[in-house]
Amino acid sequence: MASIINIIGKVFGSKADRDLKQLTPYVEKIKKEYERIDKLDHDALRAETQAVRQIILEHIAEDEKEKAALRQQLEDVEIEIEKKENLATEVDKLTKKIDEKIEEILESVLPRVFAVMKSTARRFKENDTVSVTANDFDRQLSTYKDHVEIRGDKAVWHNSWMAGGNMITWDMVHYDVQLIGGVVLHQGKIAEMATGEGKTLVATLPVFLNALAGKGVHIVTVNDYLSKRDSEWIGPLYEFHGLRVDCIYKHQPNSEERKKAYRADITFGTNNEFGFDYLRDNMAINADDLVQRKHHYAIVDEVDSVLIDDARTPLIISGPVPKGEDQQFNEFRPIVEQLYQAQRSLVQQYLADARKMITEGDEEKGAKMLLKAYKGLPKYTPLIKYLSEQGIKQLLQKTENFYMQDNNKQMHLITDDLYFVIEEQQKSVDLTEKGHDLIAKKVSEPSFFILPDMGTEISELEKKNLTPEEKAVAKDALLSEYAVKSERVHTVNQLLKAYAMFDKDVEYIVVDNKIKIVDEQTGRV
Repeated sequence: MASIINIIGKVFGSKADRDLKQLTPYVEKIKKEYERIDKLDHDALRAETQAVRQIILEHIAEDEKEKAALRQQLEDVEIEIEKKENLATEVDKLTKKIDEKIEEILESVLPRVFAVMKSTARRFKENDTVSVTANDFDRQLSTYKDHVEIRGDKAVWHNSWMAGGNMITWDMVHYDVQLIGGVVLHQGKIAEMATGEGKTLVATLPVFLNALAGKGVHIVTVNDYLSKRDSEWIGPLYEFHGLRVDCIYKHQPNSEERKKAYRADITFGTNNEFGFDYLRDNMAINADDLVQRKHHYAIVDEVDSVLIDDARTPLIISGPVPKGEDQQFNEFRPIVEQLYQAQRSLVQQYLADARKMITEGDEEKGAKMLLKAYKGLPKYTPLIKYLSEQGIKQLLQKTENFYMQDNNKQMHLITDDLYFVIEEQQKSVDLTEKGHDLIAKKVSEPSFFILPDMGTEISELEKKNLTPEEKAVAKDALLSEYAVKSERVHTVNQLLKAYAMFDKDVEYIVVDNKIKIVDEQTGRV
């Protein structure tokens, strides 16, 4: 078999060979453009960038104009809802079309743009200063960037600047392998590179290219230090060509400064901060409160860490906590405590029965009791200790697999006697009928946990011989009841999760009377 694979590999080439064959023409085109561009003076080099920006803008100008006109119509408050929906659909279609046209034009200008960036890196490496005709952007940068100096009508760019608290001197130029990596990243693929192969330099190529579309580029890093350092380290190469660079780490959440950072051509930040800003935007009531704009293009550094390791820990965000009379947690806490204690007593009994039955040789019944205890409270300390004994965990897994077959068809035989069921993998807690009944009895309300079927209820309401005003009042009452019960169910479920699934000083700590979540991957608070 190995010899056959070797023969096939020699005839058709490996996957890497085939990929390289497809990417080589890009490198040849970039090098050809580089021969022309690197002979230009510094002002002409910057003019190349502006020329490409103009090509991109002209390519999408008609569609952008049409989209702006449609958006103008959408702002008309008197427009009919149906027409508004049609206009919104058209805007979405145009947005998609513009994205496709940007992709199309970037593909054609890629060799030219990559050559500009390579030539820029070469000039900064080989010259202590790069002097160009000063423009307004240069003058603005010179007010707060030490490496940009205005001398008459000239802007003098020094090749040394502060990055991450250290003075660095630019000393890198793109090799062919970095040109290939840049093409791969632009195509939305993963480029795997060893330490020292110049990942940061590779990123300058697709970032520069995609930023020229003016739609924003995000550079996602794993920690705050790297996001700040990289923005300061690589930023001057982009700024030399008139692109605005910012880092969200430098600005407070929900601030005008952070909003401005997202309006920059290139925005650096961590996966967590980008994620939290996205979540906050989804909770915003007014469009003016949004900090992010439409997502266009992003590069993720340490992609395995960000998209696999860190992604296992969810980002947790919440809205304002209700106070006073609206605070339901205090109201339902005693009931949930009683529910939890009732379950704990059950689990204690099931575990004692399981021990006895297994010791006496009745493994089948004992394993069933053990599974009931596990489904009831998987973090119950005596249960964890018992599962560490030889053969017990394997017995539990074998039994669980049996009851899980055929899509959990038999699992109800295990869970029906419990008050609630914990699925540790899914981090979920579900009340059983028995749990519902216990809570309903405590609050003397049989329908405590029964949410109204809104579709059926409204349908029945429409059939009744009521005036429009009466129907409106009835619908409001129905919606109000649904909202109250929905909030009640959510509150009880959250309390139950807190009691049954989270251990203090393990999953969370309390500092200054505030709950702080502990990251289960890193142990950081």
